[in-house]
Amino acid sequence: MAGRMSARWRWEHCLRSTTLGFFFSAAVLLGSVATLFAWLTFSPFPRPIASVSSSSAALGCRPDGEGSWSIGIFYGDSPFSLKAIESRNVWRNESAAWPVANPVFTCASASDAGFLSNFVADPFLYIQEDAFYLFFETKNSITLQGDIGVAMSKDKGATWQHLGIALDEEWHLSYPYVFSYQDRIYMMPEGSKKGELRLYRALDFPLKWKLEKVILKKPLIDSFIIKYDGYHWLFGSDFSAFGAKKNGELEIWYSNSPLGPWKPHKQNPVHNTDKSLGARNAGRPFFYKGKLYRTGQDCGGTYGRRVRVFRVEVLTMDEFEEVEVPFGIDEPRKGRNTWNGARYHHLDVQELQSDEWVGVMDGDRVPSGDSVGRLIKGYTAFGAAITLVILSGMLLGVIKCILPLSRCLPISGKRSDAFQAGEKHRHLYSKFRWLFAHVNKLGSPIQGRIKPTTCTGRSVLAVIFLFIVALTCIGTHYVYGGNGAEEAYPMNGHFSEFTLLTMTYDARLWNLRMFVKHYSRCSSVREIVVVWNKGQPPNLSDLDSTVPVRIREEERNSLNNRFNADPLIKTRAVLELDDDIMMTCDDVERGFKVWRDHPDRIVGFYPRLAEGSPLKYRDEKYARGRGGYNMILTGAAFIDHNLAFKRYWSKEAEEGRKLVDKKFNCEDVLLNFLYVNASESKKTVEYVKPAWAIDTSKFSGAAISRNTQAHYQARSECLVKFSELYGNLAANRWGFDSRKDGWDV
Repeated sequence: MAGRMSARWRWEHCLRSTTLGFFFSAAVLLGSVATLFAWLTFSPFPRPIASVSSSSAALGCRPDGEGSWSIGIFYGDSPFSLKAIESRNVWRNESAAWPVANPVFTCASASDAGFLSNFVADPFLYIQEDAFYLFFETKNSITLQGDIGVAMSKDKGATWQHLGIALDEEWHLSYPYVFSYQDRIYMMPEGSKKGELRLYRALDFPLKWKLEKVILKKPLIDSFIIKYDGYHWLFGSDFSAFGAKKNGELEIWYSNSPLGPWKPHKQNPVHNTDKSLGARNAGRPFFYKGKLYRTGQDCGGTYGRRVRVFRVEVLTMDEFEEVEVPFGIDEPRKGRNTWNGARYHHLDVQELQSDEWVGVMDGDRVPSGDSVGRLIKGYTAFGAAITLVILSGMLLGVIKCILPLSRCLPISGKRSDAFQAGEKHRHLYSKFRWLFAHVNKLGSPIQGRIKPTTCTGRSVLAVIFLFIVALTCIGTHYVYGGNGAEEAYPMNGHFSEFTLLTMTYDARLWNLRMFVKHYSRCSSVREIVVVWNKGQPPNLSDLDSTVPVRIREEERNSLNNRFNADPLIKTRAVLELDDDIMMTCDDVERGFKVWRDHPDRIVGFYPRLAEGSPLKYRDEKYARGRGGYNMILTGAAFIDHNLAFKRYWSKEAEEGRKLVDKKFNCEDVLLNFLYVNASESKKTVEYVKPAWAIDTSKFSGAAISRNTQAHYQARSECLVKFSELYGNLAANRWGFDSRKDGWDV
């Protein structure tokens, strides 16, 4: 009974101690810091869940330490002039934006079809007449094993139908090298976990295969067979061999037939060098102008960083020599906002009957081990923060319950019968006592030199606190912040691009530079068009952009220039965006996704309400108070430029354009009226809420509308005039939070 009372006393004493209060306060404070940091930096809008039977599709595309590989398609006049499919202006259908953009096949493509996948990689093409068959490694989200999937395209790679799993063994499979020989189709996937190189033959192409032969009892990596100079040559890497350098070793064998028997090349290994030099194969070899070329992986810095191309100069039974040649493909420049921004490590390029070349390539926006690395960095930061919390507690002298433990743990005094029975507990307690006694000894000199009551002590504690806050934010960023990419949103599994159009003049050059640098790095931006209204335009070299920038000089300074027809625009979608508005790329991408769902509407980020008699122009706050909006400012809105510009420059809109020039205002109000007047759809506008938006002109003093009251008065006058010309825009009102995506709250 006395033992139980003693234990209860110790527990109550701990609860009343300043130590527990200190740790509780620290937890609340740092939790608040982490929450505030997340609120300021993370997007509050979740990505839409895949449309297929929700639960199964949601299991696909999980975070994976091996990466987030997807597949793109390229075309060119030669294997050294390949351009992404978006350059071909492929129109997919009437409801989607165009051109179709890479990646054309992702883990979502497989998962939505019912074959759960974390990523798709190592693509190989097999072409039969007008059908493209795509074989690839797909990592099963449940078994975490690589299988060989297959998809088919009837429109030269713009759209793909996932057919199923072509090969599923009990071990990991990848690199499905598919080729034909004597009117039969073979596949030689990498299955090094099995310890042998296997050749499969198609029984019912493309989904049914049979093991034809084990052609080598070696755990070869990324192997291919090519016929050259009368022999069949097998290239592959054996990283298990003694002295072999991982991702830097390459061996060759030769035979009279793909079925063997195979003899080793006399120079084996022909490469055993630095992993960045392209020894490991990176796809199908190809012939161009009579020369044989091999692709290799540069694995410097991260696995599969990029593809390198080598021309084979000598290939005999005794000699092998190759030299590197320029690849000729544009390097991704948008970093993690590009589907292959961090790495691309596999290419299969083939010549079509039309003499055009087609290539499939995989790519990833994050380096190898990114998800694991982020967790390690994040939890390390959290651990360091906790350590500093304990240190600050020691300096303040509030850690008394834990250091020492005698008041909280029964490690002194007489042993009860129960304690004697728990010999293991006694041993554990003695270890704790020893540990904390030594910690106390280490902390005592610090407490003696740094006293919290002095100015120096307070300064030290303040610095420690700042470090704790910084470490908490760093940990939150790495653990909960994702991979840092602001990715594009697919529609029905497909991606596209848009043109960003802004209008400015010489006094706002500072805004423009920051504008171009930021938005050019958004995933779906293809080109930036600058409508230059007044003054000397800047040199393109003054603008830091990852996409082409075109400056269109206008003859006179007019707001109508915003909607001038521009035959050089290559996309259906145009984002009209004032140069003083800064939003996240994720905000922009969400707006683009909504516009692709409703390409006949104005989709934008600033809702307005026109109501009353006479009509008055009202801001967003008023619109929310009234529960709806009927206008979208085109200073930040997606439009179909062919549709919008045609309406704006129609004969019916002539009087409206004159009023815009007279007031130097209201061009966006006019376009809203024209949509209502001409659209077949009852709803003509869609609102998308940005996470945050900043007006940068306020920092430069170059704002267009400084007098808000006069600005709104002019717009109200425009409303009255436009309603006389084009009908009553205020007849409709659309409520907030009316879409299922939750982006219009």
